[in-house]
Amino acid sequence: MLEVSIKSSNVLSGLPNRLSSHLFEKAAVRRLTAGETLFNAGDAGDGCYRLDRGVLKVDMSSRRGEKLTLAIIGPGSIVGELAIIDGHSRSASVIAVKDCDLSFISRAHFEECLRQHPEISRYLINVLAARLRDADEATAAASFLTVKARVARALLELAKHLGEDAGAGRILIRHKVGHYDLAAMAGVARENVSRVLTQWKRQKVVTQLPPFYRVNRAALEGELES
Repeated sequence: MLEVSIKSSNVLSGLPNRLSSHLFEKAAVRRLTAGETLFNAGDAGDGCYRLDRGVLKVDMSSRRGEKLTLAIIGPGSIVGELAIIDGHSRSASVIAVKDCDLSFISRAHFEECLRQHPEISRYLINVLAARLRDADEATAAASFLTVKARVARALLELAKHLGEDAGAGRILIRHKVGHYDLAAMAGVARENVSRVLTQWKRQKVVTQLPPFYRVNRAALEGELES
């Protein structure tokens, strides 16, 4: 079965425990309520956050104000880490889907840790090189996935972080997700998402309880193997 993550791995989340403890030992606590924005695209990249509890979503907006959800992020993930490395502004907006607890470290603290622990720099170089390789492999692997498999993978990722057991092997995704959002997460055209969902609704793989989806997990997992 082909498995391709729908969101890129975090540069800092895989740090060895010893280095991670140094990096986050002076972290400031940040709490968000559901619907609250952590930061917006274009904001200064003044630090990064580790998500300790809750669920976040990564959104991007067009010049016309259209919004797309690119990824759903669960506990243990790091957000905003690239900005503390390159100093550029935020490339996307991050919003709380559920109440969240986060740990924040500033760019100044990060740079101080690099001076005290140069092994972090060596680690980052290795991880960034690995990410380039992974991106190449993911692009190649995704080209072999069917459109249905890509949409199934996006729905399963949503179910993982936002799902509730609905019985009989079904999961209720208690979060409003539009066709454009699914298309962005799956890397396919919106029209293809609409066709796939229409077919799955006829087959009872997906049912809609407006504005939420209820999905058959086993059937979606089967699409990844087809």
